[in-house]
Amino acid sequence: MATTRKTSTRRPKASRSAERPDKSVEAFRDALERSITLPRERIQEIVDDAVRRGRMTRDDANELVSKLVARGRRQSRELARELESLLDEARRRVERGAGKARRQVKGKAGKVARGARDAADEPLARVDTVRRRAGVGPSFPITGYDELTAAQINRRLGDLTKAELRKVRAHEQSGKGRKSVLGKIDKALA
Repeated sequence: MATTRKTSTRRPKASRSAERPDKSVEAFRDALERSITLPRERIQEIVDDAVRRGRMTRDDANELVSKLVARGRRQSRELARELESLLDEARRRVERGAGKARRQVKGKAGKVARGARDAADEPLARVDTVRRRAGVGPSFPITGYDELTAAQINRRLGDLTKAELRKVRAHEQSGKGRKSVLGKIDKALA
């Protein structure tokens, strides 16, 4: 008699863990299919009929109903715990996926915002220079100041008057307090 040897088709760990929730759902479904749901009243009717026909005693009937109901309650609790476990796992998977998606979107939004800020830097610097020379516009000398990097601000400081430099210094001190910006302003004011 020839024997055949079964070869193991072992999957990588990541693949097995990805399969686990599906197997858990399948096991839960099987447990539900094997379970029987009968109300206590229906069980009582059946054993009462057996007592009336003389097939069992009243004490035996009451004991049987109590045991069946207790077993049914245990099984219901077990199924409920298993369902809660499956739902918790599904919730964790969704939260992990949503967190990853949020991080990706935040990263891409940050790149887009930095790109827009950098693209607008030179034109805004020219607009600020023209606006100050014409004496029009907002009182703060640098447009979009809070979105600019320290390097972008430092490039714009050379065109400012001492009064404008003091405004920028006060704003920087009360805001981010970047040492490179404050140092360049102090140097220009000295």
